[in-house]
Amino acid sequence: MSLEKYIRDIQDFPKEGILFKDITPLLIDAKVRQECLEILISSVKNKKIDKVIGVESRGFFFGMLLAQELNVGFVPVRKPNKLPFDTISASYDLEYGTDTLEIHTDSIQKGDRVLIHDDVLATGGTAKAVCELVEKLGGVIVQCNFIMEIAFLNGRDKIAGNEIFAAITY
Repeated sequence: MSLEKYIRDIQDFPKEGILFKDITPLLIDAKVRQECLEILISSVKNKKIDKVIGVESRGFFFGMLLAQELNVGFVPVRKPNKLPFDTISASYDLEYGTDTLEIHTDSIQKGDRVLIHDDVLATGGTAKAVCELVEKLGGVIVQCNFIMEIAFLNGRDKIAGNEIFAAITY
């Protein structure tokens, strides 16, 4: 089964000139969703992981599933003013603007081995910001894990030095 068949292209979303990769069809199909999870898990099968980070908001879907499958904690990384406790933040550039992400200061302990998950690696700004947050809190990044990578945007250059896995590469 090809996961690519379950990712739909939406032209000019969220703004003109952007080709958005919509994972909703993949989420709707239980069999395909399970296959995607198994592919993502296979990339970390023999690695020690203490926490899985899911990046707002589409990284929450498989981030929570990965944490459940690995029997480890799940840490949400969110947009500003969404987390109720003490946070640290990092700002980053998107292909269509800038944004900021936050994490609870007590969510990652020094030495925690962390799997970072998001749906897509595009320009790498989001992933770089999350890596910075993990490192500020003393965590060790085991892998940056994605459903898909848009290779021509060279996002992996921003997180070079980290292990990177994408189930699909465009």
